[in-house]
Parts: sequence; C-alpha cells; structure tokens
Amino acid sequence: MKYRTFLTTLVLFLLSFNIGILTISIITFNDTMKGAEERSLDEHYFIASALAKDFDALNSRGIDIEDSLGSLLQPYGYMSSGKKVRLALYKGRELVFSHRQETALPKDVLEPPKDGDRLVSTQKANGHTYVIVSGKLPAPYNSYTMVYLYDTTDAVSAWKHTKNMMFAAGFILSLLFAAGLLWLLNRIFKPLSQISHTSRNIASGAYETRLPVSGQDELSEMAQNFNHMAEEIQRQMAELTAAAEKKQQFIDNFAHELRTPLTAIYGYAEYMQKAVLSEDERLSAIDYIMAESRRLQAMSAQLLELANLKNDQIAWEAQNVSQLFRLAEQTLQQKIKEKGIQIEFLCDIDTVRGDAYLLESLLVNLIDNAIKACDAGGHIRASAFTENGKKTISIRDDGKGMPPEILRHITEPFYRAEKSRNRKDGGAGLGLAICREIAARHGAELKFESAPGEGTLAKVIFTTS
Repeated sequence: MKYRTFLTTLVLFLLSFNIGILTISIITFNDTMKGAEERSLDEHYFIASALAKDFDALNSRGIDIEDSLGSLLQPYGYMSSGKKVRLALYKGRELVFSHRQETALPKDVLEPPKDGDRLVSTQKANGHTYVIVSGKLPAPYNSYTMVYLYDTTDAVSAWKHTKNMMFAAGFILSLLFAAGLLWLLNRIFKPLSQISHTSRNIASGAYETRLPVSGQDELSEMAQNFNHMAEEIQRQMAELTAAAEKKQQFIDNFAHELRTPLTAIYGYAEYMQKAVLSEDERLSAIDYIMAESRRLQAMSAQLLELANLKNDQIAWEAQNVSQLFRLAEQTLQQKIKEKGIQIEFLCDIDTVRGDAYLLESLLVNLIDNAIKACDAGGHIRASAFTENGKKTISIRDDGKGMPPEILRHITEPFYRAEKSRNRKDGGAGLGLAICREIAARHGAELKFESAPGEGTLAKVIFTTS
C-alpha cells in the first residue's frame, strides 16, 4: 500500500507540476509574440503614415513619386540597419523598394483586407521566426502595399531557453519531492509495518511482543491500543492454556480414580469366577466389590452434583445459620462420635441468603474435611459472624494443617494431598471442588488458611447476603 500511495501521489504531482510549467510556458510565449506583433503594428502604422505625408509633399511640388521612391524611402532605411527589421514596398504585386528583403512572403501578405486594416502573420523561414505586418498606404496611395518584417528569433530562443530551464528545474524538484515523499511515507507507514511484524509474532505464539510507544499523537494512541489488545490476547491465551491444562488434569485424575475401583471389581469378579471359594471367601470378595461399587456410585453422584452446580438456578431465600449448623452436625454425627471430635458452634448472625440444600452441602463438606484432618479427640469450631461488613462462616480445626504448595490446589477436582488417607475414607477429591462451586453460585469467596501443625481455617465470605 505504501508504494501504491507513493506512485499515485508522485504521478499526480508530476502531472500537475508539468502541466503548470507547460501552461506558464504557453502563456509566456503568447505574451512574447503578442508584444512583437504590437510593436510591429505600431512601427508599420508610423512608417505608413509618414510615407503618405511624404507622397503628399511630392505631389504638391509636382514631382513624380515613382522617380523619387529611392531617395524618399532612404530615411527609413535606418530601421533595417539591424538584422531584426526589414521593409518592403509593393505597387500591386511588383516590388518597388526593399531593405534586405530576403524572406519569401506568403501570397496573402500582398493582398491585405480591402477595408484598410492591416494583416499580421507569423512565419518561420531559414531557422528564423518573423512577425509580418502588411497594409496598404492611405488613399489615394492605396495602390501601394508596405510590408514590415520583425525577426523574433532571439525572443523565441530566449523563451525556449527559459522553458527548458523550467522543465530542468522541475525535474530536479520532482526528484527532491519523490525522495521527500518516500521518506515521509516510510515514516508514516513505519507504525503499520511494526504492527504487521508484531501481529505476525503474536500469531506465531510470541504473545509478549509489544509495539514501541513514543509521542502523544494518533499513532502513539494506536500503538497503545494495540499493546492493550496484545495484553488482553496474552491474558486470555494464558487463561485458555490454564483451563486446558486443568481439563486435561481433570481427565487424567478421573481416569486414574476410575481405574482403581474398576481394577478391584474386575479382579475380585474374575477371582470368584475361576477359583473354588469357600463361603467366607466368596462373601469377602463380594464385600470388596460392593465397597468399590459404592465408591463409583459416590463419585458419579459428586460429579453430577458438580455439573449441575454450573447450570442449575438456585433458590434465593433467607436461611437460618443456626439451623444449617444443626443439620450439618446431624449429618456428620456418626463420624464425630467415631473420632471423638469436639465440635463447637458459634453464631453471631441470623441468616444468609441462598439455597438451603446447597448451603447445607457446603457446610457438611467443609466440616467433613475438618474431621478427616483431625486426629482422634480433635477440636473443630464453626463460627458465623460479620467481618469487614460482610457475613462470614468459618470452620477451624486443629488438625495437621497443610503447606502452601498443597493449599493452593485443594479445590481442584480429584486433587488429594494424601492419597492413601482419602482412599481409606472413600473420598475422590471432589468435595472442596463442589464447595468452591457452591460458594461461587452464591456470590461468595472461599478462602483457606493453613500451616503444618497449626490446623486449617476455611472461610466462606458472602458478598450478596
């Protein structure tokens, strides 16, 4: 596009410039010739008038004009002393007087208009250009025709020299204009070239590439907007890459979680099919198959719940926090008794808005994870309070705690920091992923604080209730 713009602009400039020079040259030439014609007309008129008066003087003395033409016209010979002016006098078509008359005259020069006007013409001969004025003398001497020739060769040559100089200067100016235009276009199109180059780099995967920004003009604003767009592309590509990695990790973990129970089920079923078993051995194998089947059933239920959380609409109602705590305690009563856990409920707020079933599931999962983290006889505190103007529910345990590298991954599906313990408890690593989705659906933030040996604090901070 740059070179197309350059050629188009240059061609338009050259056409306009040269047409201008040509127009000026034509006007100058016409003015030169017009000046020569006016001078010739004035000179012809002056000589013709003076010659008619001389003829009158001869007639008044009774002197024959024909015999005295040479001496009569001699005073006017000074006009032809130079090379530019020539005079000739005709009677009819017969030349009766000439001062250096060497140029062949057109036929119509000797036949000027009958109304007394003079005839002006331009003729080229022998490399010279002449302005020719012919006209009859005033009556009664109108049988005589006087011809005046003015050589304008020098003026025409000067005009040609000036014209050539103008075109030469125009050629040099055109070269300078072309160089300046190319430099200007290179400067103007440089940001576009940089954008094109940067775009190719971004398209090839170099998302960190940016345009240089300088100045405060429209080009710098365009560069800033382009860089902002590149930053957004880089951010979105990073999010897509992270999402793709999470999906792949989810699939890998899901396949791993499926393989363990399916292997056990298939192994015990094959064992029952091929081996001769006692009744106790058969019942034991069936117990293993039933346990792994329950694991698969629980995993499918949790996956279905996780999928439904992303799509289903929730019922927004005021939920009593104390009632939610009691329901969660009832659900986990057996586990609490088995490990001798001491659980304490503190409630400083009355209600939160949301779905009763989902909020109960959120508390059950968080308290259940706290129970798993605690040793026998551990302590858990469930609190509901207002913090920084926001309603908050927290679950704190005095369990083993977690280091930061584990804490940042605990809400990922199928993530398990202690695989052996979770398998023993029947978990698949979906509980906290479900908690995260429930909190998100309620416009709440789920946060964890933990350190090895100091227990774990889980917070649900509500922003809409």
